[in-house]
This record gives sequence, C-alpha cells and structure tokens, in this order.
Amino acid sequence: MDYNSRRAARPGLLWAPRVAATERLGGSSMENGRPPDPADWAVMDVVNYFRTAGFEEQANAFQEQEIDGKSLLLMTRNDVLTGLQLKLGPALKIYEYHVKPLQTKHLKSSSS
Repeated sequence: MDYNSRRAARPGLLWAPRVAATERLGGSSMENGRPPDPADWAVMDVVNYFRTAGFEEQANAFQEQEIDGKSLLLMTRNDVLTGLQLKLGPALKIYEYHVKPLQTKHLKSSSS
C-alpha cells in the first residue's frame, strides 16, 4: 500500500513515515491503525514529516541539527524558537501544531 492509499484510508492522518523498518522486513509499519511511535523515527523521518506538513525550508534545520524522533520529543518551545534558527512565525507553528501534539500523543500512548 503506497503513501497516498494509506492517507486516503485514514483521512485524519496528516503524515506517515516513508517506509518503516518493519515494513522493509516484510512486517507492517502500522499498529492499531496508527503510524509508529515518533520515538522510533530516524532523522530523515523527522525531516520528511515536516516537509510533508508544508515546512520544506524549515525541515532542513532538523536535518542539520540531527534531530531524530527521540530528540524531537525532548524539544522545548525555546529549542524550536531559538535553537533551530528558524523565522519566528514558522517556528511557532512547528512547535504548537506539530512538536507539542506529537509529545502529548507520545506521553498518552506510553502511559497506557
């Protein structure tokens, strides 16, 4: 199943990693209809997440700073606003609409 088919099957899903390790090994990258835990994302998964979300230019900062999924989940608002050297507007959107919700979702799924 390609990316567009997966996206059409789950219209509420904003993004799924390109090809997860389990999918390359013949398994399924999906568990209970959800993408893999962001803590398992490689740097390029993080970069592709932000590119797909419409932050093509800003995604490069995550690659330059070698931000993988575990690092992404540890980022503070200040890290995103100043540490990545992004323009303020996109940095605010990245943190509020992407980093923070991913952190919240990860905490909820890891505590259940």
